[in-house]
Amino acid sequence: MWISFFIWLSSALVPFSVFYIVGFGLLAKRPVFDDFLAGAREGMKTTADIFPTLAGLLVAVGALRASGFLDFIGQTLKGPAAFLGFPSELAPLSILRLVSNSAATGLMLDIFKEYGPDSVLGLTASLLLSSTETVFYCLSVYFGSIGIRKTRYALTGALFATAAGFGVSVYLGRILFIAR
Repeated sequence: MWISFFIWLSSALVPFSVFYIVGFGLLAKRPVFDDFLAGAREGMKTTADIFPTLAGLLVAVGALRASGFLDFIGQTLKGPAAFLGFPSELAPLSILRLVSNSAATGLMLDIFKEYGPDSVLGLTASLLLSSTETVFYCLSVYFGSIGIRKTRYALTGALFATAAGFGVSVYLGRILFIAR
């Protein structure tokens, strides 16, 4: 019953939001279509500004995967990962997650193929991707698009939050696997 309600609600929210925004704009006597065009124009400028950064990140991630560097990192971090209780098979995934969500999703699918989605590694990989952020991607694209050069503590805070997400995902992955 609840599932069908949430499906209906999610289907109704998008049209409701569109009608609300357009209705509010008309009641406020705003030129809604002109505002839309101005926003779209600004969005295209932002896209053009961040495109070089995005292209560079995609090329770098492709080079890391193709060169075998991620496998090397996984083997190098095997000892420290075991010491911290972090599965060494997830080391390349956790490093790539800092840069690219799509590449990390590809690695997660590889983990699913090798170990299964219901394994402790599959559960942990799923939790890891849902509880962490693409730190370097967000900082470079979002800060770069609006011209912020001095990020102050943004990188430190983002890496700390991501490390906490890594730890919690490993802990919860083990608990959820045992609880089944």
